[in-house]
Amino acid sequence: MSITIASFDGTDQTSVNEAYRIGAAANDADLPDFPPFCRRRFDALFHTPMPGGDSLWALARLDGVPAGYLRLELPRLDNTDNATVELVVRPELRRRGVGRLLHEYGVRLLREHGRKRVVAMTVSALPGGPARSVAGDAFAASTGAQPALAEVRRRLDVGQIDRVALRAALAEARPRAEGYESVCWQGGTPQEYVTDIAHLDGRLLMDAPMGDVQWEPEQVDAERIRGTERALEARGRRRYHLGMRHEETGRIVAWTLLDVGASADWHAFQQITIVDPAHRGHRLGLIAKAENLHHLLTHEPAVRFIDTFNAASNSYMVAINEQLGFRPVDAWTDWQLTL
Repeated sequence: MSITIASFDGTDQTSVNEAYRIGAAANDADLPDFPPFCRRRFDALFHTPMPGGDSLWALARLDGVPAGYLRLELPRLDNTDNATVELVVRPELRRRGVGRLLHEYGVRLLREHGRKRVVAMTVSALPGGPARSVAGDAFAASTGAQPALAEVRRRLDVGQIDRVALRAALAEARPRAEGYESVCWQGGTPQEYVTDIAHLDGRLLMDAPMGDVQWEPEQVDAERIRGTERALEARGRRRYHLGMRHEETGRIVAWTLLDVGASADWHAFQQITIVDPAHRGHRLGLIAKAENLHHLLTHEPAVRFIDTFNAASNSYMVAINEQLGFRPVDAWTDWQLTL
């Protein structure tokens, strides 16, 4: 049995195609309730990456057969000691040493690039939830990585939304939000709001629970927001935003985002929701999320399920999501390895 590993980039279309097929097979086996592995998103990782980072890729072959891939993301605007990793092995070729050699290859690359730590995510089952392989957690632990943050994926079944209860919750919340108005948009952020959105986006890693993950807040400006928007557009993400505008200052002080991918019109992700600390206590988070849910479903009537991820310790946001009807599906762990 022979395992070979070689780096590649977006100019090597054969390797890109092989890596995509590996990812699609793993997605179908490991997360059968997820949308299909999106080809448009995968290709955009190469030709329109997120701003402020470099990507390193490697492909493993087992006796000449494409067996696994490695993707390393190296921030270069901030967190320059850090990296994230995605390591994927075809389901039928696991437990042959492919993952171990990809890991060792990745560690060498990270050390060559001066990185000191790397973060990866794995999925596991929750009590009473759908079955999930234990292999990811076992593999991460075997590398010496430490569990640094516990997260939970929750799913909203749109057909099960209790609309009467939701209207009642909004009616109770709105009087506490006097002096704020909601504004919604699709796709790119209007120019008059982009500075506010950059400020809120940059606060995310300050305000969200990070457990033991050593990751500093990102320096986000309007240029970085526009670069992210270009990358998401290239991936085919249809984005629905809602901001809460403080009438006295005219600033957007809370923001939430839902998006639908190119591979499945029945599925959306609830992405960022954040409220500026100076404006908390007015139920802006609940109002923004509930109104943006209506915004999304008005324009995407095919959406049946919405997934969101929260740190298990983020009791405030978890409570809002539970109130909207999101229910736990599976557990996710952020593992951190110090090199």
